[in-house]
Amino acid sequence: MDPALLEIIVCPDCRGDLAVVTADGATELVCQACGLAYPVRDDIPVLLVDEARRPA
Repeated sequence: MDPALLEIIVCPDCRGDLAVVTADGATELVCQACGLAYPVRDDIPVLLVDEARRPA
């Protein structure tokens, strides 16, 4: 993901900072504040709360 993009996007739920996490071949943007994990599909972040995975 483009580092410049990561500097300007935030979690749509709580406005927290997002970090790129890759596990099992899948990339997600994980909110550092609330823990929601947003999928990245074809290098495009899907920043929809309904599509996010809730923290366990």
